[in-house]
Amino acid sequence: MSSSSLTVSRETTDSVVYSVVGKFLARSAFGFQKYGTNLDRTDLSVLDWIQHAQEEHMDAILYLEKLKQELSPKTSDQSTQTPEKLIETESSS
Repeated sequence: MSSSSLTVSRETTDSVVYSVVGKFLARSAFGFQKYGTNLDRTDLSVLDWIQHAQEEHMDAILYLEKLKQELSPKTSDQSTQTPEKLIETESSS
């Protein structure tokens, strides 16, 4: 990949895109500081990258579920749908 400069101005970019670009740049700097590398690294296989993506997405699903539970009124369905009961229901079908 070639390196090129990116110009993002508030005048030509909507506020949401501008904010997200800033967050991506900050995240990249944080990752480099923490891990000493970036996504241009070549030491991971395709399966390694897939594994990393799966783990990140699993975390994201957990965060979304937490927020849903915080925002939703408590219902009896939420408290009774334990993993054990779901597995039991599936296996008895």
